[in-house]
Amino acid sequence: MDFTVIDVETANPNLASICQVGVAVFRSGKLHESWSSLVNPNDYFHHINVSVHGIDESMVLSAPSWAEVYHQILPFVTGQIVASHMPFDRTATLRACHSAGLEHFDCTWLDTARVARRAWSEFSRFGYGLKNLAANFGISFEHHDAAEDARAAGEILLRAVADTGSTPAEWCSLVQLPLSPLAKLTETAIDQDGVLGGNFVVFTGALSIPRREASQMAAAGGCEVGNTVTKQTTLLVVGDQDISRLAGKDKSSKHVKAEELIAKGQKIRILGESDFQALLQSV
Repeated sequence: MDFTVIDVETANPNLASICQVGVAVFRSGKLHESWSSLVNPNDYFHHINVSVHGIDESMVLSAPSWAEVYHQILPFVTGQIVASHMPFDRTATLRACHSAGLEHFDCTWLDTARVARRAWSEFSRFGYGLKNLAANFGISFEHHDAAEDARAAGEILLRAVADTGSTPAEWCSLVQLPLSPLAKLTETAIDQDGVLGGNFVVFTGALSIPRREASQMAAAGGCEVGNTVTKQTTLLVVGDQDISRLAGKDKSSKHVKAEELIAKGQKIRILGESDFQALLQSV
């Protein structure tokens, strides 16, 4: 019943641009310790990200870099079961470590969204976002504060343990089991067991691989793929060279549409192609 949960917020669509990290340590099935820190990503802040978590450039001017907070995080995670809700936080810490020339954490990762999808049948396909699960189980928290998100994800894991009788260590294996028996996948079949199952992805910009190949990878990761940004879209994947604010390029119509929908309250995550590929490899 011992595990640690980690959550991060990012300054812009690049997952390595961590601007806040939160850790919740659970021991013997109870919250033992909570820790968080602002982080100076030494990168720009995109207005969409700021609108989500409220952290801007002025707030992190004197904050430590990722390389500095990394050494504070290690005692919480080394040799532990480390949970995160969805693969984004795990991949963000991986990308940040690589950018800083640091080894990623030596731990056993557990995705609490994959736990929820298997612990409760009503959340197997949809509705397993952190906010919805917390509301369903009466867990109060301040969404998009890294420490609060980490605590909430930990409490969801505890609820799954209580309802199923499986320990966090056992869940590390159980999350690898399929949600249901699967037929052999065709190149365009959507693997609902995929790490990003339930997401609707749209690609834009110059990708490093053909769109057909990118679509096949997305489907194998559990995503439906669309040609245009709609009210169903949850992920917009942008070619790496187009996502940089220094690239000298105008945003695509898809990118503009996604930002418009985000401003109206739709939950769409914008990220670069290399981050997307890293997410697909995170299991």
